[in-house]
Amino acid sequence: MLNKLRNRDLVIHEKYGEITLTKDGYNIAEVISKRHDTFRKFLEIILVPQKVAIKDAHILEHKLDHKTIAQFTKFVDFMALEKPGVIKRWRESFKSYCHKEERDQRKITFNYA
Repeated sequence: MLNKLRNRDLVIHEKYGEITLTKDGYNIAEVISKRHDTFRKFLEIILVPQKVAIKDAHILEHKLDHKTIAQFTKFVDFMALEKPGVIKRWRESFKSYCHKEERDQRKITFNYA
């Protein structure tokens, strides 16, 4: 893999030496890192547990169309601009909604069991 990255001028690496990103390599790494952070933040906004959000963010960052990624980024950036009280109230309302759905699902499962 290091040879592939070196052949694409993304890293500087000599056998058994340290590995350094080139300017292009650094730029690509920044884009990938931002993409991962965006998906992790989005998943955490919708109350996905942090460990799961980190794992799933990795999957999403590689599988979605760039237009979809752009919209996720806009949404997460927009949420960050909102006043903290608005986000807190929204999250609490969403949490209540999720718990209500879970309770309703348990009732349905219990009634049919």
